[in-house]
Amino acid sequence: MKKKILIALLLFISLIGCDQQKNDKSEKENNLNKNETVNVDTDSIVIYEGNLDAKIQMIIYESLTCGHCADFHKDVYPNLKKNFIDKGLAKIEFRNFPLDLAALNASKIAHCKSDGNSEILHFLFDNQKKWVKGSTIEEINTNLIKLFDSGKFDIDIYKCISDKKIEDHILEDRIEAVKKFNLNATPTLIINNKKFEKPLNYKNIKKTIEKLI
Repeated sequence: MKKKILIALLLFISLIGCDQQKNDKSEKENNLNKNETVNVDTDSIVIYEGNLDAKIQMIIYESLTCGHCADFHKDVYPNLKKNFIDKGLAKIEFRNFPLDLAALNASKIAHCKSDGNSEILHFLFDNQKKWVKGSTIEEINTNLIKLFDSGKFDIDIYKCISDKKIEDHILEDRIEAVKKFNLNATPTLIINNKKFEKPLNYKNIKKTIEKLI
């Protein structure tokens, strides 16, 4: 029930002012934009990097339409990766906290290969300005399709966005974040099961990590 309410809320936020005349689309695009459910034989697993047994366990809650989250991936994450994650000192897990329907759909794409790899997630953040534009969810979905037309990733966008199992996984992330950490904004960093309350820059995070190592 909570997941249904959350979906309704995301739909409401995303579709305000969207009752506009639409261009003709293919049948597939119409099905995608309606967000129809098609179950795909796939397991949705966490996306993470680093040593599973590292002393420093980080969780970052993000929304793929959040500009500050994209800034985190651009300005903070590379230093964390170089100095802590790649050295086996820390693990980072990327969890979902979609703030709108567009972010929910993009999160489904990030999880679609179900291999735990973060490459698609980083690709979406790196190209955020290319697809997070337009006044309707239909336009944003079309932007996502165009973004993946290059063939860089072997995924079926239609099936990804329509996958109910992945959707449930993403919404469970969001529900758990609210219950466990009282989370209401993105990005939010959790270090060793505690919410990081300082400004989210590399200098502050580095100091905290070094004290815990």
